[in-house]
Amino acid sequence: MYSTVLSGALLGVQAAMVLVEVDATNGLPSINMVGSLSGEVRESKERVLAALKNAGIDIPPKHVTINLSPADLRKEGTAYDLPIAVGMLQALGFFQKANAEEILFLGELGLNGEIRTVRGVLPIVREAVARGVKECIVPLENAREGAMIPGIKVRGAKELEQVMCFLLAEGKEREKILPVVTVSASELLQEKDPFTGNDFAEVRGQEVAKRAAKIAAAGFHNLLMIGPPGAGKSMIAKRIPGIMPPLSLEESLEVTTIYSVAGLLGNRALITDRPFQSPHHTISLPALTGGGTIPRPGIISLSHRGVLFLDELPEFQRNSLDGMRQPLEDKKIQITRVGGNLTYPADFMLVCAMNPCPCGYFPNRNKCRCTEPQIKHYAGRVSGPILDRIDLCVELHAVEVTNLHGGYLGETSTQIQKQVEQVRQIQAERFAGTNYRFNGDVQAADMERFCPLGEAEKNCMERLYEEMGLSARSYHRICKVARTIADLAGEERIRTEHLLEAAMFRPAQEIWKM
Repeated sequence: MYSTVLSGALLGVQAAMVLVEVDATNGLPSINMVGSLSGEVRESKERVLAALKNAGIDIPPKHVTINLSPADLRKEGTAYDLPIAVGMLQALGFFQKANAEEILFLGELGLNGEIRTVRGVLPIVREAVARGVKECIVPLENAREGAMIPGIKVRGAKELEQVMCFLLAEGKEREKILPVVTVSASELLQEKDPFTGNDFAEVRGQEVAKRAAKIAAAGFHNLLMIGPPGAGKSMIAKRIPGIMPPLSLEESLEVTTIYSVAGLLGNRALITDRPFQSPHHTISLPALTGGGTIPRPGIISLSHRGVLFLDELPEFQRNSLDGMRQPLEDKKIQITRVGGNLTYPADFMLVCAMNPCPCGYFPNRNKCRCTEPQIKHYAGRVSGPILDRIDLCVELHAVEVTNLHGGYLGETSTQIQKQVEQVRQIQAERFAGTNYRFNGDVQAADMERFCPLGEAEKNCMERLYEEMGLSARSYHRICKVARTIADLAGEERIRTEHLLEAAMFRPAQEIWKM
């Protein structure tokens, strides 16, 4: 007997429908699986047989052929266990074919019949809705994740026996066995607790660095902080997500999809916090950009719509840093491997921190014992093209003891966040109908349109260009940062003082002048 069951496969952050075909005939008892399968998919027949046996289902001796179509699409993961089990039961006549029509199945089976969580449920359910699928049965732990997509009935199953009872039942009896799971994405966003984490008011001193962080968050600009150990670089970086506006529903779904594909979503239905990733400097290029036989998201994709913090920047491998050049410009990463060519989103704010020299205390010669060649070599680990893609660079100094005695704490994260949200609203109106979202996104071709300069401002930029030895990219980045500074000041036009403040944040420190 022949049967078909719907399932899905991941293609990066996208998905494709997979048809599980099962043919059971008389002949030499065996189970053969075809359809461009990975090792874990081929192993599924052993899990399925054990799960069926332990669920009290006796499989008659048959010659069974299982095909996962389309056959030219590589299948990986353990989510095909449940659809294969359902397909086998249908082909062996345990229930009517109509009982499983227009239902998509996903889930890994334990040997005891337990249905375990799988990755990528969100994009697969989204694709199922686009293809007109009416229902889906997924692991109970993934049910709230799948229910984020409207237009489909999502049911969560804990055991294979529940699924069997559901397929044998009719009408309202089905609802009692596997009720439909409902989740409201808008309610989840509204129920999010107000920011109670690390607060900017806790950062003593370092007013220039806090100003740079505010500008960076407002215009989604990349930021580099240079200073001695203990100056507060990491402290400031960890507080930047707290001054960025909350994720919108669209952004939350984007981030949730990436974490679902990476298998890092857990029991959460929706990610409502801005991502903050801080990898160790020993991270490899594939771990940073994404990799694997069939590429999975790397750290830069997991930072999408959030912050990627690289502490001790010169200690990172040179090829890892240079591997970020294209994602920083294109806001996406294209990964080509034997197993496929995939594109993952990578629209993140890059925040970096570094010491000015190997010992960390240059230019304080009372503490620094590094030679000029050592300092030059240390700074040279950060390539010029990467520095050119950083919009703001600020130098921090050791915190004065008077700042540690209490008193003035400065602006809180909540206060700064409100200012940032106002600037984001200005940008939303400015870039309406375009592909841009923030000032930091504007390309060179549109600089005249979105960052126009008057005659005095043009003369100012000409002097800066010559005196600072700017590149064309650095010239445009100063204009974009100045546009954000003007927005923070409530100014419609970019003025000379805005350009001068933006130029102050270019990486022209002494360590790169040697």
